[in-house]
Amino acid sequence: MQLSIPAELRQRYSRDRSGQRWLAALPRLVAEAVERWDLTVALPAGSGPWSGQGALVLPVDSPHGAAVLKVAYPHDEALTEPAALGLWAGHGAVALYASHTDSGTLLLERLDPLRTLAGADMDTAVQVWGGLVRKLSLPAADSPGWAGVPSLAERAEQLSDELPADWEDLGRPCERRLLEAALEVCQTRGAVGRRSSNDVLVHTDLHFGNILYRGGASGGTSGFVAIDPQAMVGEAEFAAAPMLWNRLEDLDPARPEAALRERLARLCGAAGLDTEAARAWSVLREVDNALDYTRAGRRKDAERSVWVATAIAG
Repeated sequence: MQLSIPAELRQRYSRDRSGQRWLAALPRLVAEAVERWDLTVALPAGSGPWSGQGALVLPVDSPHGAAVLKVAYPHDEALTEPAALGLWAGHGAVALYASHTDSGTLLLERLDPLRTLAGADMDTAVQVWGGLVRKLSLPAADSPGWAGVPSLAERAEQLSDELPADWEDLGRPCERRLLEAALEVCQTRGAVGRRSSNDVLVHTDLHFGNILYRGGASGGTSGFVAIDPQAMVGEAEFAAAPMLWNRLEDLDPARPEAALRERLARLCGAAGLDTEAARAWSVLREVDNALDYTRAGRRKDAERSVWVATAIAG
């Protein structure tokens, strides 16, 4: 079928062979999904498909009603999405109608792509986010639906080995005290160091733009639900960091560091989280991000991550 691939996806995935192969396969993957699930493409005349950071998204009409077909690039973060959405079953997250593991295609309910928390005032955003964290934090279980969702504590143990070498190899892109603060988090909140386990299902990328409005819900803010979960199992406080490194322009320019710490405290209050645990995880996440951005040559993003980690560390 004829398919116009968004320029953002072409730019992001045309740099290596695996990305080029995925881009070339997109028309076939979409056509197969349309046939598999009896879909009708519902793009308005003259418009093209939507795209996220790592997926093509196409509005369709389905036997379930208005829906979207999502075709994700096959990366590790995308692999947990069907499992997490299945566990949430539409409660606090977009409903999953069908999935096809081999092709990385999902059939999801259609939300309002123009109404996200990115455009909401901060008071509303904090309260909506906190309510969703409470709703999404399902206690960990041994049932088959949880298989394959990775562990945060185990990832922290891995980072305790990786961060020092990466920091040296990349030219020490942040102060040593930040690296040491991150390593302390690995030791105290990793699988070996922590004293108790309150593991839940965590949406690790729950930021303003990944919370969309479900138009069929009742009025007010009750219709907001999460999309694009990069799911892991661990402490709910891990979810706070993306709300800190986004919308930095909303901070009080006269006291941005203090304002960011206050935002963290407000988020934790709305979600019922432990502020110190959220602070610790956020420092670790931003130090790790700074190293990743440095490795990718994204200097400004690395500088932002270092600033956030420094502000949160105090």
